[in-house]
Amino acid sequence: MLGQDGVDGCCPGLLTAPLDEAQSVELAKVFKALGDPVRLRLLSMIASRAGGEVCVCDLTPAFDLSQPTISHHLKLLRQAGLIDCERRGTWVYYWLLPEMTDRLAGILTRPAGKPLPEPAGTAGNA
Repeated sequence: MLGQDGVDGCCPGLLTAPLDEAQSVELAKVFKALGDPVRLRLLSMIASRAGGEVCVCDLTPAFDLSQPTISHHLKLLRQAGLIDCERRGTWVYYWLLPEMTDRLAGILTRPAGKPLPEPAGTAGNA
């Protein structure tokens, strides 16, 4: 599982140690989900919604896309572990899973006070 040292102790940050194959596969799925502008915008709309959740009926009109296309994008965000949902009558409501965004932040954040490693062969060159 993706994580950060000190939070769950399972996985190092990207800048502290190389990812193993399983971590790379999982992380790639998440970044692939975030790599589409529609999905990134959907995630932003869901994450920034007052009250913490949003009905699909409020998301669809913001795009010039069909409802099935929006549903497909939301499904990919769910499969990546970024959002979750619940059906309530006719509508489906979505909310952010902050654990995954926190993990992503931890993986991509340089440990406080530590400089980035210098590229090989550049030490001492100014």
